[in-house]
Order: sequence, then structure tokens, then C-alpha cells
Amino acid sequence: MTEQLVRHYFVDEAGDSALFNRRGKVIVGTPGCSGFFILGLLEVPDPIRMKADLEKLRSTLLADVYFKDVPSMQREARKTAVAFHAKDDLPEVRREVLTLLKNSPGLRFFAVVTDKMRVLEYVRQRNMRDSSYRYHPNEVYDYLVRRLFRDRLHKADVYNIYFAKRGKADRTESLVKAVERARERFYEKWGIVSNAAVRISVGTPEQYAGLQAVDYFLWALQRLYERGEDRYLVYLWDAVKLIHDIDDTRRHKYGEYYNKSNPLTAESVKERKTPGI
Repeated sequence: MTEQLVRHYFVDEAGDSALFNRRGKVIVGTPGCSGFFILGLLEVPDPIRMKADLEKLRSTLLADVYFKDVPSMQREARKTAVAFHAKDDLPEVRREVLTLLKNSPGLRFFAVVTDKMRVLEYVRQRNMRDSSYRYHPNEVYDYLVRRLFRDRLHKADVYNIYFAKRGKADRTESLVKAVERARERFYEKWGIVSNAAVRISVGTPEQYAGLQAVDYFLWALQRLYERGEDRYLVYLWDAVKLIHDIDDTRRHKYGEYYNKSNPLTAESVKERKTPGI
């Protein structure tokens, strides 16, 4: 009996999918609202080892007197002392986590990026056709799930997929449908049937260490798109397999695929065009 090939995917987002405030005013790109929305997937070959490595690093840092009185390092703050989160972690902590991830064997990162101005353009066009239509932020999230998983579910026997929890609502059923739709689209395109078992879980970074790891990759990617800083992504680039910018249509209508042969840089992001409001 042959051993089953099992893959472990950890999925999270960077940026936000909001387009409007409560009064219906466009807020894309304003302070507190991102210009891009990114969905990322990190394949972790050994989640148990990842958990052990991150917990060991956290214990070492918490025992270091240098961090003794740092607010984010106190357990009651429920930040670094509970789970690594790039946005909340100190630069010194961030450097340690980035180094750990860089040296972790077998990590594979994939992401889909959408320009929220393009999403806004779609919403306005749809409103012109159907005045009753109302945009919901979950729409773009579920769409990116389908894009992200379309080519990711046909080479193993079992896929364990861990999504970072979003808000209070239980969206597991919607995620299952989005993943299944991705598998259907793959069949429609290539005629290849995937009978792999897909197990979906929704949780927090505290529960699943892989979600802490994918958060760091997404943070690095977001820093590039929102601030033009590419040094963090360059540092992790060996583990980056594919980034699909679906709205970078300068050369292809399907967007741009960035990988080892076509690296994503600060210059390439700076040159991309965004439609006006």
C-alpha cells in the first residue's frame, strides 16, 4: 500500500476588502484602508515542526531581559506573547521570525493580488446593470479563494487547508464551496479530475502556527504593494513560488505572474497602472 501524499495549506489575507464607508463614500487608499487586497497560501511540509520552531523562538524571546517590559511581549496583551503577528511584533522580533522562515525547508508561498480600484470599477459597472446590487467584502475574498486554489488541488491525495478566521461569522461552508468551485474550474480548463480529500479548518494563529508563518509572507508582500518596500519579500523570495497580480494587465489581460524567472520588485509595482476613480 502506497503512502498518501498529504499537503498542508495555510491561508490568510493582507489589506482589507472594504471599498466604502458607512455613508457609501469611497475609501480605497485613504488612511486605514488599503489600496490592494491580497490572499496568500503557504504550503508547510511539516506543521508540527513549524509549531515547535515558532514556540521555541517565542520562549527564547520572552525569556530575554531585553524584552522584559515591552507591552506586546506581555501575555495579557495577547500579541507576541501568544502568537507572532508581523504588524504587532517589534522590528527585533520580526527579524528573528523572518530568519526562521527563511531557513525553514520546503516552504512554498503563493498569492493572488487584486487592485481595489479595479474592484470598485467592477462594482460600479454592475450597479449600472443592476441597481439592486450591493457589494459585500466577502465577495472579493471568495473570488480570490477560487483563483488561488484553481491549480493547487490536483497533485496530492489529501489537502489540509487552514483558513485564518475572519470576523465572528462562521464562513466554513462558503469556503468549502469556493474551494470546490476552484476544483471544478480546473477540470473545466484542463479536463483533469481531482479526487483528493479536502479537509478545511478555520482558526486563529494561536491555534495554527502555520497561520503565523503565512502572515509574515503576506506582510512582506503588502509592504511592497502599499509602501514600495521590497527588502522583506526579497529576503523570503526563495520560498515564493508564484504571485499572480490579476490586475497588472500591462502585458496580458489575465494579469501578471511573478516567479523566479519574473521576479516581483518595487520597480514593477511602481510602474503598474491603476485606473482612475
